[in-house]
Amino acid sequence: MKLTTIKNIAFDLGGVVLALSYENAIRTFEEIGLRNARQHLDAFHQHGIFGDLESGQITAEEFRVKLSSIIGREVSMDECFYAWHGYVESVPQRNLDMLLKLHQQGYKVCLLSNTNPFMMQWACSPAFDGGHHPIDYFFDHLYLSYECRVMKPASEIFQQMLIGQQVTADETLFIDDSPANCAAAEALGIHTLCPQNNADWIPSLTLYLNH
Repeated sequence: MKLTTIKNIAFDLGGVVLALSYENAIRTFEEIGLRNARQHLDAFHQHGIFGDLESGQITAEEFRVKLSSIIGREVSMDECFYAWHGYVESVPQRNLDMLLKLHQQGYKVCLLSNTNPFMMQWACSPAFDGGHHPIDYFFDHLYLSYECRVMKPASEIFQQMLIGQQVTADETLFIDDSPANCAAAEALGIHTLCPQNNADWIPSLTLYLNH
């Protein structure tokens, strides 16, 4: 039972707003020469140089240099972009429509994502929704791990989001397909929904907001 009215809804990107394909990302990184890509990549929380990139500890160029060293040849920025973009399976139109509907209903709507410059290069272009609008068309604000310099499930990134949105934890609903991220949000008093990866979360969200 909600004791306060939800004013702010924060969304994860991969697996929630867009459908992810971990297996395809394995393939694209292997295509550019990363052997044992499965050992380097994670579906929820990156580590190694991949985590360093997503936590803002290294730049995109520094990542390219380090990845080149691991692969054993000079890798281009375009190849890095291609490999990271392998994570993107689709951007369901129903999700974009729902984000706009939430705006119309008066909710603050933000993105809270562990991500990196290569993924956002695509997301911040009109290619995001098929050639019309970049991702920031659908959100009031983007809280990105590499810009915030901290990754979920660390409490600091949630605090940055609450301050930026000018809301309390109890006024916020966070939607993420990672149980660890949802648990971290709940520890701060934030309401959560934790759908399965790539699942349709709209019925659950509608029910939550209307009960």
